[in-house]
Amino acid sequence: MLGFQFIALGIQALSTVFTSRRAVAFYNPTLNGGSMLDNAGGGGGEPLNVIVSGLSSPPVLTDEGFLHYAQAIGFSFECLHQHLGAPQSANLGDGNGWVNQTVELRQDFGDDDLGTCLETLVGGNHFRLYRQNGTAANSGALFLAVSQEEDLEEGHTIIPDGYNAGRDKLVANAIGETSHGHIKYFTVAQNLTGLLAAGSEGVNHGIATDGVTVLLTVKIVN
Repeated sequence: MLGFQFIALGIQALSTVFTSRRAVAFYNPTLNGGSMLDNAGGGGGEPLNVIVSGLSSPPVLTDEGFLHYAQAIGFSFECLHQHLGAPQSANLGDGNGWVNQTVELRQDFGDDDLGTCLETLVGGNHFRLYRQNGTAANSGALFLAVSQEEDLEEGHTIIPDGYNAGRDKLVANAIGETSHGHIKYFTVAQNLTGLLAAGSEGVNHGIATDGVTVLLTVKIVN
């Protein structure tokens, strides 16, 4: 992994399941029938390897607000707003069951409007987003399945070690101060173990992961 500062946290302290909205970072999906792997079809899943904390500034956790934040860290909407491929679903243990991704965002190479078209051609980083907002565990946290993928010629398959690599690149871009337009953000990253199992069991394409999930707490600053 990259050399950014991580803080190890106790999973139980962060993820005990409650039935109402509380000021918590997130709830552990696996404690209430959910999974830390989404459903990619074919019997495998992509790891939910980044979580945007429910303790982040509330505007960041909205659809529009998160898009602005994503653009501050190098991602944007898909090329010409066109989505290729079937959506994947996730069960976040919040009572909603398996729900399709809210959105898929791609690396934009510095251009909010057209940069993701380049990612479609040459490959790069991308992620699927799922929101934990059911009545059984309503944290408002955003769970991301992040991965680095090959170019169009290779069918956008995940590169070797693509789940770890994609996560690390996103986190490296996010930590510290970033901005988009007139909005400034400050992001702290924390390393969580015990949510995802290390290895390749159940993981899409049989690509092993190191079992680390990164929790991002994002605050809007003046």
